[in-house]
Amino acid sequence: MRKYTPYCYSLTNYQRINTLEVMVGNVGVGGDNPLRLQSMTTTDTLDTKASVEQAIEMIKAGCEIVRFTAPSIKEAENLSAIKQELVDLGYNQPLVADIHFTPNAAEIAAKYVEKVRVNPGNYADKKKFEVHEYTDEAYDAILQQLKEKFSPLVILCKELGRSMRIGTNHGSLSDRIMSKYGDTPLGMVESALEFVDICEDHEYYDIIISMKSSNPQVMVQAYRLLMSRMLDRGRVYPLHLGVTEAGEGEDGRIKSAVGIGTLLEDGLGDTIRVSLTEAPEAEIPVARMLADRYSNRDINVPEIDFELPYNPFEYTKRKTRTVQNIGDHNFPVVVADLSHLNEIKPAHLFAYGYVYHVNEDKWTIKEQAVDYIYTGNIIPDFELPGTLSVICNSSKWTEKNQVYPLHSSDNYENNSNKSESINFIEVNALELDKIDRLTNVLNNDKTAVLFVHAKAKNSIFGMRRFFIELMHLGIDIPVIMNYHYRQIDEEQFRLFAATDFGAHLIDGKGDGLMISAQHVASPQMITSTAFGILQATRTRISKTEYISCPSCGRTLFDLQETTAKIRNKTKHLKGLKIGIMGCIVNGPGEMADADYGYVGSGKGKINLYKEKEVVKRNIPEADALEELIDLIKSDGEWIDP
Repeated sequence: MRKYTPYCYSLTNYQRINTLEVMVGNVGVGGDNPLRLQSMTTTDTLDTKASVEQAIEMIKAGCEIVRFTAPSIKEAENLSAIKQELVDLGYNQPLVADIHFTPNAAEIAAKYVEKVRVNPGNYADKKKFEVHEYTDEAYDAILQQLKEKFSPLVILCKELGRSMRIGTNHGSLSDRIMSKYGDTPLGMVESALEFVDICEDHEYYDIIISMKSSNPQVMVQAYRLLMSRMLDRGRVYPLHLGVTEAGEGEDGRIKSAVGIGTLLEDGLGDTIRVSLTEAPEAEIPVARMLADRYSNRDINVPEIDFELPYNPFEYTKRKTRTVQNIGDHNFPVVVADLSHLNEIKPAHLFAYGYVYHVNEDKWTIKEQAVDYIYTGNIIPDFELPGTLSVICNSSKWTEKNQVYPLHSSDNYENNSNKSESINFIEVNALELDKIDRLTNVLNNDKTAVLFVHAKAKNSIFGMRRFFIELMHLGIDIPVIMNYHYRQIDEEQFRLFAATDFGAHLIDGKGDGLMISAQHVASPQMITSTAFGILQATRTRISKTEYISCPSCGRTLFDLQETTAKIRNKTKHLKGLKIGIMGCIVNGPGEMADADYGYVGSGKGKINLYKEKEVVKRNIPEADALEELIDLIKSDGEWIDP
């Protein structure tokens, strides 16, 4: 088995890391099987009719594994009726019981369904956000108690031929794990491996593992670290990929693609669940688009014959120098591609965040306003807003009106037609020989910014390899990344762009981005996608962020309707993070990263959180939104729309 490297650079062709095959009923996961797609019902598991109907809708959409929540013994028992009715109707897709807090429910559910999901953070441990100090003896004693509680389920699953997912959630790490490892990817990995060790003690290996977080960066680091540990241990289990509490609509899709897509590019992942605050059948087409991109992935990228110049398990921003507002401590800039236009007028800038008011002769600048426009051979003949600059072909540029040149890397050394402020140098990501040749020039030119294109199917590998070469050569020049998209639809565009750019930004690479997709998506969609990617990677915040769970049978209110209401009232609060959780299973933990939380505490009752702390309990649902707004106002963080 080969050593784990984050981007498969030792290979000439893309390949998933080989894992053990685990059978979930009649569906093989891992090994040589394709990426499997799954989702989870949102119905009450005690409502057999509704649960069966929703499961069928999911299956028709392409769901290969269907999960139900089993919060208590009653729901676990009713899985028998749901299973039987589905079989009677001709559906034999495997079912999964989702377990939190109730080991006895897990043991009942294992009798009826093909797979049981357990959460190491709350199967036997507790989470009260308390810090404890343990002696080695005390810690070992707790591990022994954990083994005693968990072993009956392991033994039962082994006897019945059931598989198991050990599903660590960043938001529900136990106080014990948090006290020892902190709120870290390492803690997530260790939490899962404790359970894996118990399974292996019983010679039970039908295990699938997940490392979910609402923060794609944490999620990616945890999966990478887990894979590294499994390779070291010598037994590699299949991975279930997902960004939990991703949200809805564009934001949920972008955040999911950043996390899942980055790992798929690494060669990690055997089954996918996209967690959207929408109907579960809506998740499957999104998962399908992500998976299909890797069904025939040809890669031809130069290998590296030196140590990786950064740690893939920790976030470190690539060190670059500052050139005007690009590089170093500046947030990534957004460049809009207008090179397809024959002329440029003020109205064209509306889609890119600038509104020109003719009567007042002034500009209004929106929160999501691009920083540069690339215009090809055209120079706008009107006064631009002060926050906007132009990049054009080097023969057309002028210092007047913030217009700067884009040079070819072929003649940059001897080109005298340069700006004294900033020069963009165009290069293909696979042209590593040009970077090697220009090393001295680039290191001594404090006006230079690289404008790096990636067009082929191996684009992410090429761009990643390009960044590694820069770091290896010690070149600290800022990089604007540019990907081109053709012959795909709008939904694919959003997911692929989020993967392509997000895979670099999440690793601290890239000082700006330009999305070229004029034949695929509208200018408005391209702009919102660009800023959405930066938001999801937390490299540039331009709007309110919602950490919203996908709903399930535990949810205590209409999550989609409530999320829409909260978004409508708070979407103008730039930079604020609001968690919207249907129940307390992962809510408080995932919201530890949020500023405010809205969590179902009972039927028609809501708890409001400020960070980790409950500040208002059991508020009637009808009053909860206004109470949330009042809480934000009382902290001085409210602004009028």
